[in-house]
Parts: sequence; C-alpha cells; structure tokens
Amino acid sequence: MTTPEPLPADLAEAHAMILAERAGRLAAEAEAAIAKQTKRVLDLEIERLKLEIARLRRQRFRHVVRAQRPAGAAGAGADRAAGDRRPGRCRGRAAGGGAQPDPGAQRRDATQAGAPCVAGTLAAHPRRVSRAGDVSLQPLTAAIEAHVRAAARIHADETPVPVLAKGKTREGRLWTVVRDDRPFGGPHLDGTGPPAAVFFYSPDRSGVHAERFLAGWTGIMQADAFSGFGRLYKSDRRPGPITEAGCWAHGRRGFFELAELQQGPIAIEAVKRIDALFAIEREINGASAEQRLAVRNQRSRPLILDLEAWLRDQNARLSAKSKTAKAIDYLLKRWTAFTRFLDDGRVCLSNNAAERALRGIAVGRRNWTFAGSDEGGRRAAAMYTLIETAKLNGIDPRAWLASVLARLPGHPTSRIHELLPWNWQAPEPISAAA
Repeated sequence: MTTPEPLPADLAEAHAMILAERAGRLAAEAEAAIAKQTKRVLDLEIERLKLEIARLRRQRFRHVVRAQRPAGAAGAGADRAAGDRRPGRCRGRAAGGGAQPDPGAQRRDATQAGAPCVAGTLAAHPRRVSRAGDVSLQPLTAAIEAHVRAAARIHADETPVPVLAKGKTREGRLWTVVRDDRPFGGPHLDGTGPPAAVFFYSPDRSGVHAERFLAGWTGIMQADAFSGFGRLYKSDRRPGPITEAGCWAHGRRGFFELAELQQGPIAIEAVKRIDALFAIEREINGASAEQRLAVRNQRSRPLILDLEAWLRDQNARLSAKSKTAKAIDYLLKRWTAFTRFLDDGRVCLSNNAAERALRGIAVGRRNWTFAGSDEGGRRAAAMYTLIETAKLNGIDPRAWLASVLARLPGHPTSRIHELLPWNWQAPEPISAAA
C-alpha cells in the first residue's frame, strides 16, 4: 500500500504545489495539441498521396493503351480499342490482339461481382463508360426504370460513394430501387414481372432525391427506417402516400449484435422469436400472394401477437438508455410498418433485395477508390442499372452488353424492349450455326 504524499505545511508551499501542477498540466495539453496537429498534417499528406497515386495510375494506364493501339487507328476505331476498359469488360487482351495490363486481383473480383471495372476512378471517362463508339445506352436504362416504376411493390436503399473534390474526396450517394416479384410467384404471374434494379446518383443523402425519383409513384416500398424517406409516407403527398413496409432484418440486427456478445437473455430470446418468422417465410417463398397470406394468418400472426406483448412487457422493465431497450423501441415505434406483411402477401419480411443490389458497389469501391465527379457518379449509376438487372435475370452482363451494343445503332427505339435482359436471346456460337 502506497503512502500518500504529505500535505503542504503552510500556504506558500500549497501555492507553489498548485502552480507546479498547473504548469505540468499546461505542458501536457500543449504536447497533446502539437501531436494532434501533427497527425492532422500527416493525414492530409496521406490523402494527397493517395490522390496522386490514383492520378499516376490512370495516366500510366492511358499511355499503355495508346501504345498498344494499331498504327493508323483513329476516330471510332480508336474508341473501340479503348472500349475494352468499359465497365464489366476487364479483358486480358485488346481487340487488336495486344496484351492489356492486368489491373490486379481486386479488379477481377469486382468484375465477378458485377461491379463496373474502370481504371483509376469510377466513370473517369464518362463517354466511354456510358457509350460504345456513338451508341447511347440511355434508352435501355430508361426502359428498365419504366419497368421498375410499373411495379406495385419496390425495395429501396442507398450507399455512400467517395467523390473526388479539390484536394480531397467528399461523400456522394448511390441509390437503388429494385423490383423483384419472384418471392410471390413472379415473374409473369398475376400481374408480376421480371426482376430489375435501377440506380441513381446524388451528391448528398438528402431525402429530396428519393422524393424526386419516386415522384408520381404510389405503392408499397420496403426500406429501412431512413428518415429521408419520411415525407414519402405522408398522407398529404400527391398523388398519394407510399405504403411503408419495414425490414425485419434491420429490426433483428440490434438484438443479434447484443446476443452475439452474450449481453442479455432478452436479446437472445428476441432473435429466436424473429428467426421463427423467417423460417416460415422460407417455406412460402415463391408461392402466390394469396397462399403466402393464408399461411401468415395461420402461423405468423399468432407469433407476432405474442412477440408484441412480450416486447412491451420487457421494455417496461428496462432502462430507456439501455441498448436492449433501444433495439425494442426500433421495432415498436414502427410496428405498423413491420407487421404490414400480415395484410399483404406481396410484402417480404426484409429489404434484402435492395441490399444485395448494392453489394456490387461495396466490392467495386476497392477497385475504383472514388468517383471522378458528380457526372461520373451518374454514369456509374446507369452502368450499375444495366449490370445488376442482367444479373437478376440470370444473364451474363458481358455477353448481353456486347450483343446489345452491336445491335443498338440500327435498332428502332420503339422496340427497345426486345433488348432488355429478360427478352434477350444469346446469339448462337458460329460453330453451331454452321
């Protein structure tokens, strides 16, 4: 046991001790401030070096491509030679037969996940990303958007994307709206249609962007509890409010994190009860909306009634500041949206369709690091629309885009639906045709 320091014998000695302690504290604060400032300078220098490395990589990649172009190539031919760098077409050899530089394992991973493969930055060359030669892809993206907006039920979500700014990066947003009728018997059953995903970009996370994109649309929207969607559900919205359907995967997440850390029997019990609902959903996935609703009324509704009573009872015993209480409040404050699936067989239990659509962006971020500009973000959203919609329909995005780009120049706009992934037929191999 340590002996405490003796107290000063007189006032002068106490005063001297106080001054010494104050001087020591001021010296420590000054040292901490210097260390903080030094760290900030180092962080800024690291960020600057990252940007410089990305710029040099882009520059080197362009030089290599130019060096490998055939002599005399110009105009549209030169664009086609550079076209092998368009999203979804990271290839080992150029059209002319020369070897292309290998962008690395991360780029190959991004391609396999359906992420656009662009050297250096996302949509750094806007014309090459959304065009091949002089062929615009806008009619295709517009047709996919119209198909998604024709759905009675959609999924929505968003994810951050770094965007290049002066001397730094800022945070933009890529949003997705997904139509997927397969869980309730689609496609082509009782007014259902093939799956599709449309993406759009915004420079920030304001809910006004979702309001603008969904202007004029009404129906059921499955989403998380993002506050930016709030005005879409208002009764005074024109032409009418969107019906909110909650995501039980998000509602379960708060409990699951606590249960995984073994921080409470309440969280563990909540996870078990919610998992029982998901088990029922797996059994009726793909059934018609009427069949799903009948099973839910028979099996899921009693579980929901018990779960609500149990949650309210547990919540009354907990401190409002506890993590478990916050997880319970997340559900109870949105109980109407979370129980929407009991009244409509088309509603899914989760928003996983939208989260899966965004997965390619998360993989792609390791490859392209940041979007080169807001325009680059918008063009990337167009490419993700094409790639993800092809994947949802079981179509190889590379093969589909290659075929569509060859046919688009002479294809009537009034028949653009023939080129959509669910209507597209892969061309026969030359050997088979012969």
